Amino acid sequence: MKKTKAPAYVGFGMLTPVYIMALDKLPRHNTGAIVHQVSDYVYDDAAIIACNLSQWRVPVGMIGTAVGDDLLGHDVADKLKKWGVQGKVRFTKKYRTPLEVNVSDKKGARTYFWQRSEEILSTLDSADLSLIKQSKLLYVDWYDGDAHILRAMQYAKECHVPVFLNFEHGHTNKELLKKYAGLVTICQAVTDAAQIGKKQAMLAVAKKLFNSGIQTAIITMASQGCMVVQGDEIIRVYAPKVKAVDGSGAGATFSSGYIYGYLQGWSLEESVRFAIAAASLKVTRSGLEMFSVQEIKGLARTLRVERMTYRDNQFVKLGKLFRIPEDNALFQETRKLTEKLLPKRKLERKVKKSLVE
Repeated sequence: MKKTKAPAYVGFGMLTPVYIMALDKLPRHNTGAIVHQVSDYVYDDAAIIACNLSQWRVPVGMIGTAVGDDLLGHDVADKLKKWGVQGKVRFTKKYRTPLEVNVSDKKGARTYFWQRSEEILSTLDSADLSLIKQSKLLYVDWYDGDAHILRAMQYAKECHVPVFLNFEHGHTNKELLKKYAGLVTICQAVTDAAQIGKKQAMLAVAKKLFNSGIQTAIITMASQGCMVVQGDEIIRVYAPKVKAVDGSGAGATFSSGYIYGYLQGWSLEESVRFAIAAASLKVTRSGLEMFSVQEIKGLARTLRVERMTYRDNQFVKLGKLFRIPEDNALFQETRKLTEKLLPKRKLERKVKKSLVE
């Protein structure tokens, strides 16, 4: 009998079945629309990431809320088993399995309906945490409840296991940020302003997370890409233009891509490129079947990247740091040498390129 590998990734959080409906355009109130495709899957983000990583041959585990002892609950357990996700799914007769419905249009917008209660989330407090001990990363979601995720985060710290926190808008709560900073290795956050491309909002959130002590701060910006800050290294990756079909699970797919690179030991830039590429490809088709690692890498190599550094409490583009003034002696000597070797019409472009890049 083949021995099962300990999970490299362990997700902690809500378990619920989901129906994803893809249509052309969300209808007006009190009207309807034709649904082109319906997919069923296991949500929330912790479970999505587990299933995504499993498709890329990463050993994974899931510690989730209890599901109802009913057809939907057993279907959740069967799907996780099918995807190779380790961990015991617990059943309860106290409530029926919660259900989520996502409706996505071709612009990538989505509307979702979910069932989430304190009774369901409180079952996380009695979950067995032993899967975390031998893992390489624990994932938790802020919206699963401060009291519930802290137990898992603290246990991970005791076991010297890094923690990935999906903080969403929670960074606006100073007390929570202070509480989590010592427990979190990687923090993914977002702002409404960032999602519509306002760079200053993105930089402000990145600075706040960075100054709080978070080792790696990720600011996602939907179609605008993302920024990642790690030490004095800052990477901004722009998302490619794609034809969106289904935006459901795009954020979790981004997290999956970053975590995949992290577990592979890739550089920060490689991981961020892969994450953006994975999320961008995901929205081009309905459901949560992942593109192959090779296909994602192919797109990742083409993405536009901007590099910055953190100096004097502000972000500075590296291009600006390395630009040499034209009255500089080195610039003048290089110009003279280039004049001897290149035609005059190519001089200006070549000199500037050699000195800036």
